[in-house]
Amino acid sequence: MKPLQNIFNFYINSSIHVALAVYALTWITLIEYGFEYDKELLYFVFFATITGYNFIKYFGVAKFHHRSLAKWLKIIQLFSLGCFLLMLYYAFALGVRTIIIIAIFGGITFLYAIPMLPKHILLDQQQNLREIGGLKIYVIAFVWAGVTVLLPILHLETQITVDVSISIIQRFLLVLVLMLPFEIRDLKYDSLKLATIPQKIGIKKTKAIGALVLIIFFNLEFFKDEMQISFIVSTLILVFFLLLFLIFSNKNQSKYYSAFWVESLPVFWLMILLLLH
Repeated sequence: MKPLQNIFNFYINSSIHVALAVYALTWITLIEYGFEYDKELLYFVFFATITGYNFIKYFGVAKFHHRSLAKWLKIIQLFSLGCFLLMLYYAFALGVRTIIIIAIFGGITFLYAIPMLPKHILLDQQQNLREIGGLKIYVIAFVWAGVTVLLPILHLETQITVDVSISIIQRFLLVLVLMLPFEIRDLKYDSLKLATIPQKIGIKKTKAIGALVLIIFFNLEFFKDEMQISFIVSTLILVFFLLLFLIFSNKNQSKYYSAFWVESLPVFWLMILLLLH
């Protein structure tokens, strides 16, 4: 049983699971706007997500403890290097405009982890976007919305219509709510200087705001010029389950409650959509 648990922990800790979530959301955009499965784009997004997330999570650890890294972290480093090389391989199949867009979001990810910002604009000693009070969740939502909606639309040289703009807003709102169970979980560990939503308004109000955002997220579907019944039904199912996970989230949630179950919801959404579409 221990080997299976170790494999599962590696699956979570190496960011494969979160990469599947981003991959799923990008594929959902392709389905919504009538595009075929784009192997190069989707594989690039998958491997880029692993590379970016592992860089963010383990940069500080590797920087200060490079010679004494734990065995599991060394394995993740080697795995991340392999994913980085695969990311570059698939990047060569993408157009120049796509690469420019990727570079913009990659730059935001870099600033999120690397201390380069002036200390006077921060609330503590860390000089990166991640440590600016209250900004973390919005940076993540912005990058996810850009990568999973804007990137595939521009890559496939489609116009940014009203429907696309609504999809970008919806994706931003969805990721905000997906992040709330994580922020509630981390209340015991996060510095107060991070000024997360649960820290500022409490758990009950956070859940209430999350529920309101989900209502807005779902209702925006009806403002699109081209409504699809499969998207309306699948989005409603997604909202129902995400709301349940949000309601039952707490500071003492199980190890995999957010890291696996909540982060599985984009994949769950994709599976429902593929069944209905």
